[in-house]
Amino acid sequence: QVQLVESGGGLVQPGGSLRLSCAASGRILSINFMGWYRQAPGKQRELVAGIRRGGSTDYSDSVKGRFTVSRDNAKNTVYLQMNSLKPEDTAVYYCNIENWGLRYWGQGTQVTVSS
Repeated sequence: QVQLVESGGGLVQPGGSLRLSCAASGRILSINFMGWYRQAPGKQRELVAGIRRGGSTDYSDSVKGRFTVSRDNAKNTVYLQMNSLKPEDTAVYYCNIENWGLRYWGQGTQVTVSS
């Protein structure tokens, strides 16, 4: 089994920054994809940013230029640096990894952008 532990969410003012972390542990065989999804109230869960083992990345158009995804393969950890946060970034953020072809989800961490 694989466990994902997320941290770093919270309340921040518009224009502020937050950094999310997600550490994977347990039966780690080979992690290809690591990324972040988010779900706002009344909306579907959407991909925010993802990074593959080789370093290629994908970003939602809504966060390009503001968010940066990175990973530390030695620590099995993925990060999401979020800058210039906007109220519309408010959501529960979920870590997601692909380990040996199987997908795993974190428990979610709340990010609230409000003055």
